[in-house]
Amino acid sequence: MITNVKPKEATAIINSLLGGVVPKIGVQHITVGRSDEVEAFLKALDDVKNGHSIVKFWIGDFGSGKSFMLHLLNTVALKQKFVVANADFTPDNRLYSNDGKAVALYAAIMDNIAIQTKPEGGALSTLLDKWIEQIMMQTATSHNISLGEIRDEKHSQLIQQNIVRTVNEITEVGGFDFSWVITKYYDGFIKEDDALRRNALKWLKGEYRTRTEARQDLGVRDIINDLNFYDMLKNFCKLFVSIGYAGFMINLDEAINLYKISTSVMREKNYEKILTIYNDCFQGKVSNLFINFAGTKEVLENPRRGLFSYQALKSRLETNKFETLEIRDFAQPVIRLLPLDNNEIFVLLKKLKAVFDFHYSVELDISDGDIHQFMEELYNKPGAAEFLTPREVIRDFLNILSIIRQNPGVDKSKLFGEIEIHDERPDESIFADIEEL
Repeated sequence: MITNVKPKEATAIINSLLGGVVPKIGVQHITVGRSDEVEAFLKALDDVKNGHSIVKFWIGDFGSGKSFMLHLLNTVALKQKFVVANADFTPDNRLYSNDGKAVALYAAIMDNIAIQTKPEGGALSTLLDKWIEQIMMQTATSHNISLGEIRDEKHSQLIQQNIVRTVNEITEVGGFDFSWVITKYYDGFIKEDDALRRNALKWLKGEYRTRTEARQDLGVRDIINDLNFYDMLKNFCKLFVSIGYAGFMINLDEAINLYKISTSVMREKNYEKILTIYNDCFQGKVSNLFINFAGTKEVLENPRRGLFSYQALKSRLETNKFETLEIRDFAQPVIRLLPLDNNEIFVLLKKLKAVFDFHYSVELDISDGDIHQFMEELYNKPGAAEFLTPREVIRDFLNILSIIRQNPGVDKSKLFGEIEIHDERPDESIFADIEEL
């Protein structure tokens, strides 16, 4: 019987994995075979807590567990009092653009901000409320005003001055607009003006598309855009640390969508942005920031379209030449996720069966021998060695459990024998052969 699983976590695990996606919460309950990676990550988190910044690249085959690893890192970082955020690169979300695709990535990051009490995301307003409460307490203490009285509108100017002063101390680029909008957020907070708070949040999340609209709603002169969004992320990192958090961790998955950018100039501009972030973090230009990228080996190493096509990145990301399959270096920027072995898959399936039973309040008649039989049937299928991924194994196993739960008399062996192997991998190789536009 699995322990310490909350019903909400069990539901997220089962429903998400049946849908072919990684659950946002509860992944720690089904983790196997990644202890060395997690241990190295904890050491890196300690470095970031102490004011350093780090960039990591998690590289593995399709379905090897990259997204799962990022969600596990989230869980670990949240417990270490980090603010975390996840976003995927898509055809419309990237690091560099001149048509709104970069600020769209920023908006996705800000929309998914999570803290330990709100692990599913959407925590930006909670953080701002907490910070404003701290500013109000500081103002009350420094001016010998009671905590009850400080909320009176007659003291709002004192608090606004403190907000502006504090924001100016922690920001570099865009500090004036940043502090102005947060002041507007405070006005909405203290006056219970939900529309004003929503507009301030809309600006802070990069959702305004024109300066005119932002000026009408907030009186601010600029907006967050493709050119300044990274500076705003750094500003927020400093703000979160000033609140009392250990740092800001951002996970960027599906780097295949940078690899797929058809024009070499635009693709290189995105790689140049990665280089800027990398240099800022490792040269000490930014503090308490941890950024993770996830992609396949092709995304990293393809000489025409991958990160290695950008020489400055290649020189920084090449694997430690002394590393082998047996001797690993988890301190380097690139962490290669090796496939789970059969024993690890077996343990994973046992954990999933326990979570499934807990979620549905059942005790399915699936023994260790049945799990072994399922694995033997699956791994002996034609194409298994080439195409089978943990994602497909998990989904097939949970689908079978779902059938057995609803049809207790079904023949398990017959179900195992009906499994088919499909190649679910995206054909990345075709992009290497596309003629540059």
